Amino acid sequence: MVLASIGERPREQCLACGFIAYRNPAPVAMAVIEHEQQLVLIRRRDAPLADYWAPPAGYVETGESVPEAVKREAREECGLEIALDGLAGVYSQADVDVLIVAYRAHSTGGRLVAGDDASEVALFVPGRLPVQPSPAAGSATDRWLHAVILDVTAPWRATNND
Repeated sequence: MVLASIGERPREQCLACGFIAYRNPAPVAMAVIEHEQQLVLIRRRDAPLADYWAPPAGYVETGESVPEAVKREAREECGLEIALDGLAGVYSQADVDVLIVAYRAHSTGGRLVAGDDASEVALFVPGRLPVQPSPAAGSATDRWLHAVILDVTAPWRATNND
């Protein structure tokens, strides 16, 4: 593989067969879940942002739609069955290799329990979300994901006194 200018972008290409290695962001599904009038957050066990509180999220797998992935990730990471209430946002950044599709949702069943990628799960009332410092020393992915978490949880951060 050599670096070549293809389509006005540097891309890796095999000189022998002409194959071009396109680097595309991996889609991630995120669930901003309301359960018992509270926001469900998991404490992330692994990077990026290990030990930070975040909505359940994970990679969309081949053979499933983004909405199906959101529901699966909610079940796997916090034990809840959910119904989707609408798109919360789509997030991407040029120097990060994922694209996040976030949905607002509410629980319809299951039992709240920390799942496969969570060390902990908790419920937070509006206006009482955990304060989490920006990961200044972290990677571009850490800083970007922190900003996404702040954006998708913004409606839960506001109180009636704001």
